[in-house]
Amino acid sequence: MAEVNQKRISRRILLVTLWLTLLMLVVKVGAAWATRSLSIVAESLHTVIAGFSTVLGLIALSTPNRQSGREVWGHGRLEAGLALLLVALLGFAGLSLFGVAIDQLAADSALRTLPPVQMRLSVIGLLAVVFLASVGLALFERKVSRSFDSSILKLNARHILQDAWLTILLLVGLLGIWRGYVWLDPVLTISMVITAGVSCWRVLNWQLPLMMRQVAIAPEAIGQIVRQVQGVTHCYGVRSRGIVGRQVFVEMRVMVHPEFLGARDWIAEQIEGGIRDRYGAVQVMIFVEEARDELQHPFEQVRSDQSSREID
Repeated sequence: MAEVNQKRISRRILLVTLWLTLLMLVVKVGAAWATRSLSIVAESLHTVIAGFSTVLGLIALSTPNRQSGREVWGHGRLEAGLALLLVALLGFAGLSLFGVAIDQLAADSALRTLPPVQMRLSVIGLLAVVFLASVGLALFERKVSRSFDSSILKLNARHILQDAWLTILLLVGLLGIWRGYVWLDPVLTISMVITAGVSCWRVLNWQLPLMMRQVAIAPEAIGQIVRQVQGVTHCYGVRSRGIVGRQVFVEMRVMVHPEFLGARDWIAEQIEGGIRDRYGAVQVMIFVEEARDELQHPFEQVRSDQSSREID
């Protein structure tokens, strides 16, 4: 029940975060339209990346077959499609902004012949409020993630904070533009586009290997570890996801000798400990079954009383 409540609270936090992120994106795009500033548009790309991270977290928590809110692996086709859409959007927008900024600097380094950026203190103040809201939201989300031990909330808070710190650089640059240093706008645009590419790569570097549902550990290697535990006769249905060294989820079915059914908890602990000693952080779900026929094919499901144990 406590785990269900934690997932419900985490989902609500991510929903609020998503709506606030969309609101911040609308404010930044409106400020860019009002001031004709390319740098504000470029900084908005980071807000798009933060929103993408939030959407992935919501999908992970809303999928019914998730074991808990701590997993960030196992994304399917929807998430992979969203990743490709994000890369296409950032690629088109980033290259366009980068090209326009380079053309502006090459045409006139002082930007005297181009439409001036109409920077206003009211716009800078509005963006400062957006920055404070982002920092407050990220700190609150990080605090909740520590209480719930949720890597989804922790990762999302990290992305929001990265976007917020870049907003500080943007505000300093906008103050310079307001004082007459118009060349700062294309320079900031180039910087924001480059950092947006780096930020997008970091998100995909964490998520993309997990979206592919690739096998983290060979079933044969896990089976070798399991069969070394006393009382285990067969191991089948071994599946693993995640990244070795970061976090791996392992699911399997284990047949034990009838005399060891009373020690199923001890057997599960030994299996989990053996896998963790070799591969690092893991979360294991084991379905223990009674082996009534030693000659039965290991991949044939046995109809018997089953019990499961999840090890965090």
